[in-house]
Amino acid sequence: MAKINFGGTEENVVTREEFPLSKAQEVLKNETIAIIGYGVQGPGQSLNLRDNGFNVIIGQRKASKTWDKAIADGWVPGKNLFEIEEACEKGTIIQFLLSDAGQITLWPTVKKHLTAGKALYFSHGFGITYKERTGIIPPADVDVILVAPKGSGTSLRRMFLQGRGLNSSYAIFQDATGKAWERVVALGIGVGSGYLFETDFKKEVFSDLTGERGTLMGAIQGIFAAQYEVLRSNGHSPSEAFNETVEELTQSLMPLVAENGMDWMYANCSTTAQRGALDWWKKFRDASKPVFEDLYKEVAAGREAQRSIDSNSKDDYRVKLEEELKELRESEMWRAGAAVRKLRPENN
Repeated sequence: MAKINFGGTEENVVTREEFPLSKAQEVLKNETIAIIGYGVQGPGQSLNLRDNGFNVIIGQRKASKTWDKAIADGWVPGKNLFEIEEACEKGTIIQFLLSDAGQITLWPTVKKHLTAGKALYFSHGFGITYKERTGIIPPADVDVILVAPKGSGTSLRRMFLQGRGLNSSYAIFQDATGKAWERVVALGIGVGSGYLFETDFKKEVFSDLTGERGTLMGAIQGIFAAQYEVLRSNGHSPSEAFNETVEELTQSLMPLVAENGMDWMYANCSTTAQRGALDWWKKFRDASKPVFEDLYKEVAAGREAQRSIDSNSKDDYRVKLEEELKELRESEMWRAGAAVRKLRPENN
């Protein structure tokens, strides 16, 4: 483990240089990794582990779309694709990758197969952090660990196939065997992490829920909508408003920020853009910071978690979700976006 200075603060990180894939393979050579759930994170993590030479099996409900998807991805029923309960029984490491609501429902099934010495693995701290609300309380004689890739399972897989890595956090909630650290780091390397940074279950879920509702999705959609609507109300065409709001940011500027940082971007734009960005960014910070402070308080108090549990557990959840997604999809801004994407050179 190395100590790296991030902006004046030292943090514990693990790189692929100091913990290479060969070491991860050695640590887990006698383990059977059972991936429970084949939705958001399951495909990317399981396929990367399989391609990296680990012993991986999938646990999924038969006669489901995700069962069929697993078969399409090369998993073979009876060989490395099983019903959930059989996979839990066979696995020495159980990667619990269902949705938060799905974890609550399936927990009694998983728990009875957590015999002494096994490891229970999460990619989100939700179930453990809010255990009073979820009922997910692991037995004392198993390791409880977390690897949380900082992106979607799709991105994790895509970057792996490109020879790159998606950074992940890791945490240990319970070390029953004395092997939890080696297990969690080996799994983090195995799923395709760029580097691993240390956290705990509570900090992971607090930051994750804040980020999802904030700059990763909620806030960015709100900012997109606000700017697009102002441009449209002042006579700009849908194409101009969308290109200036979304397309230029996502296709041109963000890749450069990812490569070089925002300071580089400020130093390498026109003097007019530079002056305006420097004058206005603090106004946007000051306007949005109170919203982020309210958001973090809601997350820390558990109210955001409870809203998710209550909403996602309802029988009509998917119907209502589709209604909300339809509202986004059919908004003028994202209809303009669909048209713009079709006009990109790679699509013609």
